[in-house]
Amino acid sequence: MIAIVGLSNDPLKYSFSVGAYLKKHGIRIIPVNPFVKEVLGEKSYNRLLDIPTEIQKTIDIVDIFRKSEEVPLIVQQAIELKRKVGRPIMVWMQEGVSNKSAADMAEQAGLNVLMDVCLMKAYMQLGAAKQQRYNSSDYNDS
Repeated sequence: MIAIVGLSNDPLKYSFSVGAYLKKHGIRIIPVNPFVKEVLGEKSYNRLLDIPTEIQKTIDIVDIFRKSEEVPLIVQQAIELKRKVGRPIMVWMQEGVSNKSAADMAEQAGLNVLMDVCLMKAYMQLGAAKQQRYNSSDYNDS
């Protein structure tokens, strides 16, 4: 499960496209945005800590679509969740989002971190690599 912080309900926003793509590919998403009640048919929460505990226990990744200077507060919440419920396992800062001090803080708390990388693009690349592996000529008898 992926909590998407800053997931917009505006179909023209990149966060909406990424959320829609992930959901379409069977990944459960949790919108975190205090300005919307629902996104892509999912209830939105004001902040990570407002997500019900039972759902918090299932979050693998906190995907951040916020300004880089806002990341430390989000990472602090992710760390609090990690201490409270043992999850998430990763903080993912989307393309154009990076904050070294927040990344260091997350890593010190035992979270994996990626910065300035699009989750959707990474997922697409993994899918392409998997497909290429299955289509390889490793089993060619010649």
